[in-house]
Amino acid sequence: MSDWRQARTARLWLDEPVEGDADALFAIHSDPASWRHFPSGLVTDPAAGATMVGASRRRFERDGLAYWSVRDADGGPAVGRGGCMVPDEALGIDGGGRGWWNLYYRFDQRVLGRGYAAEMGRAALDAAHEVAPERPVLAFLLEHNVASRRTAEKVGLRLVWRGPDDGNPDPDAVRLVFLDREPDDLFVAEVASEGWDAERNVC
Repeated sequence: MSDWRQARTARLWLDEPVEGDADALFAIHSDPASWRHFPSGLVTDPAAGATMVGASRRRFERDGLAYWSVRDADGGPAVGRGGCMVPDEALGIDGGGRGWWNLYYRFDQRVLGRGYAAEMGRAALDAAHEVAPERPVLAFLLEHNVASRRTAEKVGLRLVWRGPDDGNPDPDAVRLVFLDREPDDLFVAEVASEGWDAERNVC
């Protein structure tokens, strides 16, 4: 099996986060422009960057795959964060559940429009399918985030659920769930009914 702590695509370096990425990750997630479709998701705690680094590293150790720091130059600063990760909640109370891979992508506003999210997303699906193919890959989106929806479609996911976004301060917000395989109705209904931490899971 491949070591997915580092991976390459045509233009991107996908790396297990390191402490030096914390400031760049915080800057990306604390930029209001990154959250125009979900303003309440804005990250404001300066310690959040270090938390992201630690969360990814723990999950790489546990699951063999987690969110990468995305670079567009070898050794360059992180210009995004993304990949597939198993949310702790997906494993159940005792940690013994099958879980699923959550596909996530968020990038520095200065690199939007280059197709980086889809390029990284394809690599993330390849990684997830190799590491634990029995786990479905899901992406949680907000319907009015058209660019995010297009990315999910470009990497091969398809819409399997549409409904209210419980817990969103915007009462009119609609959540979409995209999946990489034929849906299990019970599974999708369970996933769609849960509330998820915006920073980690909603694209």
